[in-house]
Amino acid sequence: MIKVCIICVGKLKEAYWREACAEYSKRMSRFADFSIIEVDEEKLPDQPSESQIGNTLKKEGERILSKIPQGASIAALCIEGKIYSSEQLAQLMEDNASYGSGSIAFVIGGSWGLSEEVKRAADVRLSMSKMTFPHQLARVMLCEQVYRGFQINIGGKYHK
Repeated sequence: MIKVCIICVGKLKEAYWREACAEYSKRMSRFADFSIIEVDEEKLPDQPSESQIGNTLKKEGERILSKIPQGASIAALCIEGKIYSSEQLAQLMEDNASYGSGSIAFVIGGSWGLSEEVKRAADVRLSMSKMTFPHQLARVMLCEQVYRGFQINIGGKYHK
């Protein structure tokens, strides 16, 4: 069984985001050993300097990298990443299960994104869209797309 984890910065504050992730997590349990790992978010002032942002990204990046499972393929979600269709994401997951480590870690940064260290460690850089989304919503969207990917790979009715 493939291992899939989402490593993300910060906690989901709103119950509806937590409930949505919990629902997709439950659905995925038949396809994968699925988990969501949250790392602490650094607090910044309202008008942070470039230096403060850089320090924040470095600290959050170190936390992220420490949580990546040994041998896992890393997919970093970042604005400069490649936009994948649902079918392409499903193929990426299938390839990892069949030919890769059988473990994939999706990484979502905080509101300032991901450190360059995390991006360099990534095997794949993914973008969800050319639009900008809050990282809490991105987590729910990623859970849904990973679930959709499993449904695509088994020929399920969920994906139309």
